[in-house]
Amino acid sequence: MSPAPLRPARESVVDRFLRYVRVDTQSAEDSAAKPSTPGQLDLIRMLAAELEALGVDTLRVGPGGILYATLPGTEPDESRVPTIGFIAHVDTSPAVSGRNVTPVVHRDYDGGAVMLPGDPAQVLTPERYPVLATLVGDDLITSDGTTLLGSDDKAGVATIMTLVDTLRQNPDLPRGTVAVAFTTDEEIGRGIDAFDVEGFGAEFAYTVDGDALGEINHETWSARGATVRFEGVSAHPGMAKGLMVNAMYAMADFLLRLPADMRPETTDGRDGFIHPYAGTLDVEASVVKVILRDFDAAALDAKTARVRRDAEAAAARFPGTRMTLEVEDQYRNMDEVLRDHPLLVEFALEAARRAGLSPGTHPIRGGTDGSKLTFRGLPCPNLFTGGANFHSRQEFNSRRGLEKTTETLVHLVQVFAERGGEL
Repeated sequence: MSPAPLRPARESVVDRFLRYVRVDTQSAEDSAAKPSTPGQLDLIRMLAAELEALGVDTLRVGPGGILYATLPGTEPDESRVPTIGFIAHVDTSPAVSGRNVTPVVHRDYDGGAVMLPGDPAQVLTPERYPVLATLVGDDLITSDGTTLLGSDDKAGVATIMTLVDTLRQNPDLPRGTVAVAFTTDEEIGRGIDAFDVEGFGAEFAYTVDGDALGEINHETWSARGATVRFEGVSAHPGMAKGLMVNAMYAMADFLLRLPADMRPETTDGRDGFIHPYAGTLDVEASVVKVILRDFDAAALDAKTARVRRDAEAAAARFPGTRMTLEVEDQYRNMDEVLRDHPLLVEFALEAARRAGLSPGTHPIRGGTDGSKLTFRGLPCPNLFTGGANFHSRQEFNSRRGLEKTTETLVHLVQVFAERGGEL
């Protein structure tokens, strides 16, 4: 006998998603506030009110604006079922505006080019985005082309919220205790530092912050950030001969020394990169921020050494220029820990198969909150959301992407109830 169908959530995952993306939660790297922008707290308060209405067991907002909640289990002997956690971040990338997002639902997508109505120059084509070929007949969701959509990671937020809603509507569904958290400032890499691992109460967790439907990540970059500073000497340009040392020339020389085959735009797969992404130019002081990424720790060390050599050589070419380099470790490849917890990935694959998908694993060319949490004692693979082309005005997701992600989460809770004792 097949199990009885689940009672649906009170609000669909698509409707939740369309509401959440309208809230401006763009984080700001140059802000000292925690979280860095007030809009993140607007969404956190909205989610807290919705969770309270759903009747979660515990609910609190901690330092940094992180929201925590738990839903008690239904198993008679919950001690054999570890508490499972689900985590998503509310902020969106500073790279593209997240203000006044206007989501657009393109119903029954026909497989052709899609012009975004707010900016005709923004066109989605199957040639540029081959994944569109898998979405024919689906409802495609985009912004109007003037902003990003915010699927990263409001898709994760919406699916976790719909999971909680679904579990509340189905109190007899076998499950252990479920913990959920919504974090802030993930996009600028610092919000997770305030995460209360012990208070969260989960033994294992999943971030719901991935992209392609069915893709599960247990491997991320190891990541560093570098700040390269060239200092020169300013002088009145009319009387500068023999006096002025223009730091901008050293900066230009440094940037041109970085290898073209190590740029983000020329690498893929398991190739790491060196990426200068922001800076200031001035005669007296020119500064650039650089991110370094690789899956292999030794290769990351080699990239760090390459940046130092190129910066020293650039400064030496322009006498009187002084160079300083600051390097900061950001996060490590979580596979160093997750390889010791293979069942976490196995359970996720099984849940996705039960949702009718053909899942697989793939290294993520990025990081998640789980990258740091895994090294703080909370093993935390990453799950898909169905989204694509994050941090862009051409970002998109789909109805099926959101629904199948939610369905996978519901199945994952049940897999833990069935097999959690094996962990």
